[in-house]
Amino acid sequence: MKLKSITLALAALCLSSMAFAQNPNTHEVGKRAQTIYFEILGPGVTYSLNYDTRFQNTRNGLGGRVGISYMNIDDAGIFTLPVGVNYLLGKNKHYFEMGVGATYYNVSWDDQNDPNNEVLFIEENNSSVVGNLTFGYRLQPVDGGFNFRAGFTPAFGKGFFMPYFPHLSLGYTF
Repeated sequence: MKLKSITLALAALCLSSMAFAQNPNTHEVGKRAQTIYFEILGPGVTYSLNYDTRFQNTRNGLGGRVGISYMNIDDAGIFTLPVGVNYLLGKNKHYFEMGVGATYYNVSWDDQNDPNNEVLFIEENNSSVVGNLTFGYRLQPVDGGFNFRAGFTPAFGKGFFMPYFPHLSLGYTF
């Protein structure tokens, strides 16, 4: 119960920070930032290909992301679909990113390789949804170009909390 309270408090803090940061004077007005990036770890667990955009014609502010990943090694396969909302705080290509999201997992594996079904905190050969938060640095050029992200993506779900799950991504902003 204590873990659930901490997770809900972190999510509420993140969302309230996004809501209060909607001051139009802090937005870098211009062409709406859109980014395609390859991410290692983070909400996609192993790796994912993602699309991220701002919801207004700004370089920072409120936005969202969606990604996709599939990996199959031997008799184990995992499909992930991370989605979330985020807020970029900063200016001149240097931003602090904070967000909240969820990742849909569909996992299949040979139970003989994992008799206790401990892969990715999923109890059966099927699917699940895991929540996540995002905190990190984003280098996003004002006029487009190379994009870099690094930070932590705490993950939480039924019976677990992983506070120090890192992410790293490289991409292109346009």
